[in-house]
Amino acid sequence: KKTRTIHQKRRTTLTKLPRLHIAHIGIKMTPPGCCSKDGASSGKGFCPFSLFLFGATAYSFVRHLQSKSCKRAIDDATASEPSRVVFVLGGPGAGKGTQCQLLSEKLNWAHLSAGDLLREERKKDGSELADVINANISAGKIVPSEITVQLIKNAMEQLRKEKGQMKFLIDGFPRSEGNVNAWNDVVGEDANVECVLYFECPEDILTSRLLERGKTSGRSDDSIDVIRKRFITYRDESMPIIDMYEKEGKVRKIIADRSIEEIYEELEALLKN
Repeated sequence: KKTRTIHQKRRTTLTKLPRLHIAHIGIKMTPPGCCSKDGASSGKGFCPFSLFLFGATAYSFVRHLQSKSCKRAIDDATASEPSRVVFVLGGPGAGKGTQCQLLSEKLNWAHLSAGDLLREERKKDGSELADVINANISAGKIVPSEITVQLIKNAMEQLRKEKGQMKFLIDGFPRSEGNVNAWNDVVGEDANVECVLYFECPEDILTSRLLERGKTSGRSDDSIDVIRKRFITYRDESMPIIDMYEKEGKVRKIIADRSIEEIYEELEALLKN
């Protein structure tokens, strides 16, 4: 009699226990007796197959939650991780864009040209910034820093969101103290400036390159008058920025009056290290 009482209690426990957990995962289990041939309750206890199914399902559900939690933690960590940034500076026509494109294709660094972003913006219909950008570029002057930095930041955020990109070569920026201040204010700790690539090249070679490019580029700033103004602006405003970063130990000088292949080999080794 005592033994029957113990067995009855065990059956009651097995019958009720799964139902306490099933409600949490939304699965309806078959009641006791599911293993009988006619589907009716045999009255002999909980179906072993149902118990096994419940255990396997619960285990899979827990692993699924753990996987989602882990992925969320990784995504959060990546979202808070600062972007890696390399500024690329040098006179107009120094070959910055060519080398950045090669590095982008071969080393998976995103290439963002401050000049290209400005030119794209000036072509947009209804853009309030277009007139301001056009007037400054045509005069060989530097566009207001707030405009340039915001365009760069928008492009970086879009690439991070769509492609998970974390490495950026920013070509032709910063060119003035105003650029640096705007970068610190707008981007700040969201990006880590690892180094500054400075392309050195004599002005006579730069001039010949720009005039040759102007034959096919259609750019208004590749005319001889604008080129001269750009050199003056570069010497007056950009060189002090290069000097500033050099004091911080971040400048890597690149001799730019060499072949494309020679320059790329040097840059590839530098960025890989």
